[in-house]
Amino acid sequence: MAFEAAARHQSFTKAAAELSLTQSAVCRQIASLEDLLGVPLFHRSKRGVSLTEAGLTYSRQVAVSLNSVERDTLEMMARRGQGGSLELAVVPTFATRWLMPRLPSFQSAHPDIAINLATRTRPFLFKETEFDAAIHCGELPWPGVKAHTLMQENLVAVCSPALIAPRKKISAEQIQHYPLLQQSTRPYAWRQWFASLGLNVEHAMTGSRYELFSMLSQAAIHGMGIALIPPFLIEDELKAGALVVPLKHPFVSGNSYHLLCPEDKPESAALKQFSEWLMLEASAYRLQNGLE
Repeated sequence: MAFEAAARHQSFTKAAAELSLTQSAVCRQIASLEDLLGVPLFHRSKRGVSLTEAGLTYSRQVAVSLNSVERDTLEMMARRGQGGSLELAVVPTFATRWLMPRLPSFQSAHPDIAINLATRTRPFLFKETEFDAAIHCGELPWPGVKAHTLMQENLVAVCSPALIAPRKKISAEQIQHYPLLQQSTRPYAWRQWFASLGLNVEHAMTGSRYELFSMLSQAAIHGMGIALIPPFLIEDELKAGALVVPLKHPFVSGNSYHLLCPEDKPESAALKQFSEWLMLEASAYRLQNGLE
């Protein structure tokens, strides 16, 4: 604690004040820690102290550990030792449009398990985070994980009905003359979509780019162009008529949605229960939509 406070403040005096200790007590604790580690953690001068390179690295590691302890302590206090919690990294639009509507059924069956969600759009190393698992869309392998496939990603062309009015349907040849809205993590999607129809469109990779499908759908709704989006992410918009499918040609992108768990971390009871529930929900969805 003395080291973390001193590293955060870059001052032994401020650390001592925060911890209600004397400055000499903080100095002794840090000196003992440096002796134990065998490396200096601070540069000391008449003007004060500053972290060494080793001290900076160590302070970051300590901060992560203390944050984890604080989180687990708050979780224990909130639940009074009952149940557990899961830290999940999720791709944003899948979480809000597919997972969240189904989570109440899990919470009803497992009221003692808290599901904490944070967004991640790119692969990461579990050992550098606090996540217990991740829901990610992409191609495997992802090093150091066990993967459970939830569903394949089918993309359909969608747009505002006003964009193509008064027509209801248009051909692929006509689609290429409209603005093509791009998904930044799937830069080749339109090229592959046209190719699956036997077309080679030179400008298939040009157009405004959006990181999230939720951004892409809003751009399409506001008439900014035609987008390729998995239909399960825009069910409400399609039912309401805010988006329409100008050409029915589902395209399997080659990506799939997976539940990913670190191989080197024991699976908790909470994660096992969530995994089993999620796989059943995904199976039911695939059956309902003819994706099996």
